[in-house]
Amino acid sequence: MHEHHTTNTVNDIHSALNLTRVSEIIEISNIPQLVATLEKAKSQGKKIAISAGRHAMGGQQFAEDAILLDMRGMDKVLSFDRELGIITLEAGIQWPALIDYLEAAQKDSTQPWAIRQKQTGADDLSIGGCLSANVHGRGLQMRPFIADVESFCLLDAKGRLQHCNRNTNSHLFKLAIGGYGVFGVITKVSLRLSQRQKMRRDVSIISLDELMPAFQQRMDAGYVYGDFQFAIDPASPDFLQRGVFSCYCPVSEASSIREEHALSDEQWQQLLMLAHVDKSRAFDCYAQHYMASSGQIYWSDRLQQTTYLDGYHKKIDDMLGHQGSEMIGELYVPRAALPAFMHDAAQDFRQHAVDLIYGTVRLIEADTESFLPWAKQDYACVIFNLHTEHTESGIAATAAAFRRLIDLAIKRDGSFYLTYGRFATVEQTRHCYPNFENFLAYKQRLDPESLFQSTWLRHHTAMFAKHLEQAA
Repeated sequence: MHEHHTTNTVNDIHSALNLTRVSEIIEISNIPQLVATLEKAKSQGKKIAISAGRHAMGGQQFAEDAILLDMRGMDKVLSFDRELGIITLEAGIQWPALIDYLEAAQKDSTQPWAIRQKQTGADDLSIGGCLSANVHGRGLQMRPFIADVESFCLLDAKGRLQHCNRNTNSHLFKLAIGGYGVFGVITKVSLRLSQRQKMRRDVSIISLDELMPAFQQRMDAGYVYGDFQFAIDPASPDFLQRGVFSCYCPVSEASSIREEHALSDEQWQQLLMLAHVDKSRAFDCYAQHYMASSGQIYWSDRLQQTTYLDGYHKKIDDMLGHQGSEMIGELYVPRAALPAFMHDAAQDFRQHAVDLIYGTVRLIEADTESFLPWAKQDYACVIFNLHTEHTESGIAATAAAFRRLIDLAIKRDGSFYLTYGRFATVEQTRHCYPNFENFLAYKQRLDPESLFQSTWLRHHTAMFAKHLEQAA
C-alpha cells in the first residue's frame, strides 16, 4: 500500500462538484495503522475525513486541509455464519466483492444466503459508507439499511474501538447509522442476509395514478423488489405521469436464470446521451429495453446490481459544448400524496426549465431506530437526477430547484435525503430533521475537539450556529 499520493485534490464521482484539497491521503489497510493515523492527526492538530467509494454528493467524505482516510484497503470478509445468515466484513469492502464472495463461498449450498438490499444507481460503494448514509434499495417492504445491520465497530475520537449493536452502545448504534461519519471510523460491520432466490422481472408501462394500487397489488402477490421510472420530457403530456413499472417476484428453484437483454456500456452511454438531447426518445428506448426483458429470471442479489459508467459525462460535455454533471435529489412523500406531489413537480420543472435526466419512484417503510431518520413514516421515495452546468448560475439553478422540491414535499408532509447535496435551508432541515440540533450537540459531546470533520458537517454546523447558541 502506498501511503502518499502526489496530488491531494479529491472529488466525488457523480456530480464532481466537491473538489477539495486535503492535506494528505492515507490508504488504510488495518486497525493499528488507523490508530496510528489518528494519533498523528491529533499531534499535528489536523482533522480527519473518511472516504471509500467517493460517490456521496453532500461532501460527507471530504474536508478541506484534513487528513483523508481512504478506507478501500480494509476490504476483507472476516467471518460468515451460515447458520444465522450473518456476515462480518471490514467496512471498506464494496458491494461487488461481497456479492461475489457470497456466491463463491456457497457454490455447494442448496439454500444460499445473499444481501437483502443495496442502494441502486452504482455498485462501487463501501459498506461503511452505506451504513453512514443509511441507504436503501428497491425493496417493496423494507426499512432503510439500519434494519440489515446486526452490529458494527467504530473507532472513536479518543482512539477507542467501540462495539455497537442494539444492546451494547445502542445510542452510538443509532447515531452512527445515518450519522455521515462524524462520530468515528466504522471498521467492521455485521450484516443480516436473506435467502438467495431466483426472481422474475415483470414489466409494464403504467400511469402515475395507477402506481400506488399497482405497488399494493404486487406486494399482495409476494413481489419483493420494484420501482417506477418516469418519463422525463417536459414537452410531453406524460412528463412525470407515465413510467416503466418493474417488479420482481420469487420463482421456483427449477427456473433457469435468463438475462439476454442486458444493455451494453455503449447502449447505456447512448441512452444517457439521449436523455440530454431527445428526452422522449430516451424514455421510449428505455421502455422498449425493459419491456423486452419482462419475464427474465435473475438472482435476487444480482438484479440489484447496476452498470455505472465512471466519467460518462465527458462525452456528453463534448457534445453539449459545456462542462456539467447530474445532481441527485431524493424527496419523500406519504404514498397517497405522490400523484399531487408529482403534478406540482412537473409544473415547477416546466416553469423553471429544469433539465431532468432520469427519475424513479420506490417505496420505503418507516425507520424507528436511527437517531436522524429520513424515513419517518412509510413513504414513496422520488429520485430526480438534474443536469447541472458547472457554472455559478448552473449550480445555483439546481440548488434552487431542489429547495423548491423540498418545499413541495414539506407541503405534503414529506421530507428529503441529506446524502445528496447541501441545498436545504436551515428551516427546511429543522422541519424535516427535528433532531438535527441534538445530533450536532452529541457530535460536540462525543468529539469535543471535532477530530472527525467533513464539508457536510462544517456546512451544517455553520448553518445551525445561531440555533445552537440560542439553545445554549
